[in-house]
Amino acid sequence: MTRTAKVVRATKETDIGLSIDLDGTGAADIETGVGFFDHMLTAFSRHSLIDVTLRVKGDTYVDDHHTVEDTGIVMGQALREALGNKAGIRRFGSVMVPLDEALVLAAVDISGRGELFWDVAIGPEKVGTFDTELGHEFFAGLARDAGITLHLRLICGENAHHILEATFKAAARALREAVEADPRSDGSVPSTKGSL
Repeated sequence: MTRTAKVVRATKETDIGLSIDLDGTGAADIETGVGFFDHMLTAFSRHSLIDVTLRVKGDTYVDDHHTVEDTGIVMGQALREALGNKAGIRRFGSVMVPLDEALVLAAVDISGRGELFWDVAIGPEKVGTFDTELGHEFFAGLARDAGITLHLRLICGENAHHILEATFKAAARALREAVEADPRSDGSVPSTKGSL
């Protein structure tokens, strides 16, 4: 069974083409037009071991908001599609990831109920030209459209770059664990309800 997906989404604000492979090696081919976001998504791909090919044309002459938020939406849609009925997966994943002084906790439940619980206070409002609040927008779109419960919490940290990078890496590592095949599973859906 291949756990792959391709999603295309075009609006007046963004034009996005994305393909993912949940059973990849973390290969990333990413061009969003937003340099720092490319850096974060490349780290996300590498640490989740999800292969990602992504092309985004967005209205970055306005700002980066639509590009980042819509990418989260499309990535969430692709994750949902690639997971199929979710049979045989671990379902849950959690991790704490340090990056120098920053430490971030991430926990994922492939629950079918998409919601982000964000407690990542970032003091500086910018990393270069990137608005740090857009981290929340990306993960909110991803969690909602993937149908996953995602908790992200900053334990400590001062540098905005370190905090955001640790957040993307932590989310990736928790997701990697949650989508993996459970070797002890009988191949059924990991829920007493029989579906997720």
